[in-house]
Amino acid sequence: MRESVNSRFISRIQILLSPVVFCYNSQSTLGLSRLNPPVTVQRDINRKRHLMAYWIFAGLGFCLLAVIIYDLLQTKHAILRNFPVIGHFRYLLESVGPELRQYIVTDNNEERPFSRDQRRWVYASSKHANNYFGFGTDNDLERPSNHLIVKQAMFPLPIYYSGDPGFDSKFSLPCAKVLGGKRGRRLAFRPTSVVNVSAMSFGSLSAPAIEALNRGAKIAGCLHNTGEGGVSPYHGHGGELIWQLGTGYYGCRDLQGNFDLPQFLDTVAAHPIRAIEIKLSQGAKPGLGGMLPAAKITREISEIRGIPMGVDCASPNSHRAFHDVDSMLDFVELLADKTGLPVGIKSAVGEIAFWRTLAEAMSNTDRGVDFITVDGGEGGTGAAPLSFSDHVSLPFKIGMSRVYRAFAEAGLNQDVVFIGSGKLGLPESALFAFALGCDLVNVAREPMLSIGCIQAQRCHTGHCPTGIATQNRWLMRGLDPTSKAARMANYIVTLRKELTHLSRACGVCHPTMLTCDHFEILDGNVGATSMHELFGYEPNWGLPNPEDAETITRLVLGDVLTGT
Repeated sequence: MRESVNSRFISRIQILLSPVVFCYNSQSTLGLSRLNPPVTVQRDINRKRHLMAYWIFAGLGFCLLAVIIYDLLQTKHAILRNFPVIGHFRYLLESVGPELRQYIVTDNNEERPFSRDQRRWVYASSKHANNYFGFGTDNDLERPSNHLIVKQAMFPLPIYYSGDPGFDSKFSLPCAKVLGGKRGRRLAFRPTSVVNVSAMSFGSLSAPAIEALNRGAKIAGCLHNTGEGGVSPYHGHGGELIWQLGTGYYGCRDLQGNFDLPQFLDTVAAHPIRAIEIKLSQGAKPGLGGMLPAAKITREISEIRGIPMGVDCASPNSHRAFHDVDSMLDFVELLADKTGLPVGIKSAVGEIAFWRTLAEAMSNTDRGVDFITVDGGEGGTGAAPLSFSDHVSLPFKIGMSRVYRAFAEAGLNQDVVFIGSGKLGLPESALFAFALGCDLVNVAREPMLSIGCIQAQRCHTGHCPTGIATQNRWLMRGLDPTSKAARMANYIVTLRKELTHLSRACGVCHPTMLTCDHFEILDGNVGATSMHELFGYEPNWGLPNPEDAETITRLVLGDVLTGT
C-alpha cells in the first residue's frame, strides 16, 4: 500500500517538473549544437582562419620584400645595400646606444681608434646634420692627463654666418706658403685648402671608394693623395692629385721592380698631378713595406701596379733608387727638373739623426725637398703587425715637434711646407698641428668614416662590410660614389669651418697664425703645462714669415682688415 502511494507521488512530481526538464534539455541541446557545429560549418570557420593567416603572412612578406628592394636600390647607406633588412638593426642599436651605454658596454670616449663621439661628429658633419653635443662635456677635465685646451681671446675676430656679407659657404682656407715656391719649381702653386685627403691606394681601397674620395676632393677644392698603389682611372674624376711614389714604384716600374723614368713622365703628363711625394715610411707600419694580399689583387689592379696576379704584393721596406740622404736629394732634384712639379717626402719619425742630416745637406747645397709630410705612429689606414702598429715610430705631436725643431735650428723652417698626418681629422687635433708648425694637414680615416666606414676593423681581410676596403663585387656595389662624394666634401668643408671658427675665437684669421701660446696641456693633477715647456719651441716658431702672413691675411679676410 505504502509503495503504491510513493509511486503515485513520484509520478505526480515528474508531471509537475516535466516543463522544466523539457526547457533544460532544449537549452542543453542548443548549447551543444553551438559548441559542436556541423562539420560543414566547422570547415567554413577553419577556411576563414587559414585565409586570414595567409593574408597576414602575405602582407608581412610583401612588406619584407619591399624593404629588401628599397635597401638594394637606395644609395645612401652601403650597409643596407650590402645587408638588406638586417642592416637596419645596426642603425636601431646605434639610435639607442646612449641609453644602453648608461648601464652596459662602453662610454662615448672609450672606443679606439676613434671614440663614438668622434665618429658621431664625422658622420653628422658629412650629412650636414646637427653635429652639436648637448648638456656639456662628458670628459673629465681634471684627472686625465694630456687633455688639450685651446685658450680663446677675450676679443675674438667676428664669425660670419649664412646671409652675412663676406660669408663663404666653402670656408676656403688656402695654404700660407707656396708649394715649391722657395726652390723656384716651374709648376709651384698655393694649395687652396689646408685640409687634404691623405694617401690611400687603389687596391687597398675599392674602386667606388677611390672615386668617391676623388669626386669629393673636387667638390671641396682639396688635393687627393693617390697612395703608393699608382694612379688609377678612379683618380680621374676631377680631384687634383699628389702622386705618391713608394718603394714598389707602382705605375712607373720595370719588370724587375726598379724605377722607370719614361713611364713616370708619361703618367705625369696624362693626369692632373700637382706634386710628387716620395714615401720613405708610413705611420701604420714604419720600417715595413706595404702588403696587398693576393685575394685583393684583381686583373685591373695587376695592370695598374705592374704586378703579377695570384701572389701577395709585398713592397720592399727601402728604396732602390737611392740609399742615403745625398742620393735621395739627387733623386728629388731629378724628378723636379724633369716635371717642374714640387717634390717632397713622407715619413714616420724614428731616429732624429736622419732629419738633422737632411737639414744640414739642404743648408749646404742647392738641393732640397719642397715639402715634408710627417706621419704620426697613430696613423693607420694600412694593416700591419701589432708590434709595428703599437710600438714603432713616435706619435705625431712628438715626431712633428722634433722634425720642425731640426729645420728651425738650421734656419730652414720657412723654406719647407710641413704637412701633418696621423689622426688629425678632428678640429682640435688639426688646430694643434698648425701650432706645431704644419702648413697643411692630411686626413685619411676620417674621410673613410665620412663615406660610410663603421670602424669594423676588417680592412686587412678583404671583407669590409661597407665596400670601402675590399675588392668583393657584392660589397663594393653597396657604395655609391656620387652620394658618398658629397658626404666627403661636406666633411672637409665642415672641418675647415671649425678650424676657421676656432682660429677666430683665438683672435687670428688663419690656423697657421696660431702659436704655442694658444694651447695648454692638462697634466692630470689639476694643473696644466704650456707647449713651450713640453716641446721646447722658441717664440714665433710655427708661424709663417711676415710676407706669407700678410698674404694669407689678405686672401682670407680681404678688405675686412687690410683695407685693400
